Amino acid sequence: MTDLYVSLAVLGAAVTLSEALRRTAARLFPGAYWIYLLEAASTFQLCCCTHELKLLGETARLELLVGLTLTYTMTVIHLLTFRGATCNPSGALESVCRGSSTVRAAVVLIACQFGAAVAAQYFAASVWSLGLSDVHIRHQRFGFRCFDPLGGTLLEAAAVELACAFTVQAAAMHVHKVDEKLRAHLVAAVITALVYTGGSISGAVFNPVLAFSVQFPCSGHTYLEYCFVYWLGPVLGVASCILLFEKIIPFLSGKSTIRLDVPTAQKPKTQ
Repeated sequence: MTDLYVSLAVLGAAVTLSEALRRTAARLFPGAYWIYLLEAASTFQLCCCTHELKLLGETARLELLVGLTLTYTMTVIHLLTFRGATCNPSGALESVCRGSSTVRAAVVLIACQFGAAVAAQYFAASVWSLGLSDVHIRHQRFGFRCFDPLGGTLLEAAAVELACAFTVQAAAMHVHKVDEKLRAHLVAAVITALVYTGGSISGAVFNPVLAFSVQFPCSGHTYLEYCFVYWLGPVLGVASCILLFEKIIPFLSGKSTIRLDVPTAQKPKTQ
């Protein structure tokens, strides 16, 4: 249980630090810069927490119920603290396609996300190097290495990532129909179910920047293979979901298609 308590403390520290960064940025950098700093701080929080949860889940051998409860709880916390940040390059690309953002703004936003993902790697390694728990000490002995995250073939893993991204996007597009107080819990429940269902095959990351931070450093596959699974899969999943619900279904039902300049659906992308 000591390992669990230490990991909970690390998760709390990551959320607290990120929230402090968000509040500081809101005061010192109002306006356009606030959006980029919000994405950076929130992506940093998402990646740091996922690093710790992944390590805890792989080495501490938590009971299934405990692991899923942690996933659900942290997802709710992310949704309630992100303040609209997507923490996902797919969200920036969607905004460009809808015409609500310029290509330049999207590129800067994605660069902030990836920069925060790299910073989260260094933060996690710094915390683990302190040896606060047996899990951290063992991981340090292996040089903070992680091993093959895929439990299936490349095509199977890519299909899982595509399906997960499709499902989360669909939930994000329709969650407005639910009472506002229940929205975060509904999306968190969907994400937790996806982690349970597809986690053994691909890790159920369905977020390109999160995968870059957490999965790409692992051995077992080439960089291009990871790009195929964790970048192409989720992007196709999001694109196919938007195409289905905003073009194909309205066309088949005889209704006029929904324009692509509606507000971008907010996607939590956490694990």
